[in-house]
Order: sequence, then C-alpha cells, then structure tokens
Amino acid sequence: MFVIVVYDTLAERNPRILKLCRRYLHWVQRSVFQGELSAAQHRSLTHSIKDLIDTSYDSVIIYRIQGPHGVQTQTIGQRLAHEGPVI
Repeated sequence: MFVIVVYDTLAERNPRILKLCRRYLHWVQRSVFQGELSAAQHRSLTHSIKDLIDTSYDSVIIYRIQGPHGVQTQTIGQRLAHEGPVI
C-alpha cells in the first residue's frame, strides 16, 4: 500500500520519529514521509510510532492509499530529498 505519514510532535521527540520514518519511507518534507509499505511494515511502523509518542500531546497521521498512481502531488519550492528507493 502507498502511505503518507505526517507528524506534529514535541521537538524533543522529532529526531526519533524522523529516524523511524526514514527506515521505512521517503522523506519529502520536514515532517512528511511517503512510500510503499507491505502490510507487515505498516503494522511495524504503526506500533513503533505508538511506542515513541505521547498520544495526549503528539499527532501522527497516516494516510493509506491503494497505489501511488491514484495520488497526484505538486511541489512548490525546494524538495528536501529525492524520491528514490529507501535503503
């Protein structure tokens, strides 16, 4: 499945969320990631996010989309990273 992850967390938690998301997805903006995940990867990422955040303060939104071709994106300004394969 194609996913977009957007997060708004306390500044001290940002580096941990950034590092976690970069293991699974392409970093496209400061707190935005996108890419293809298997169902197992999606479960693992979701579980790991729940372990890292304070749900009474932080917010992480995961958009699940059936495929990248069903989504049109437009970038205005600088891209922070290319959209190549996640290593």
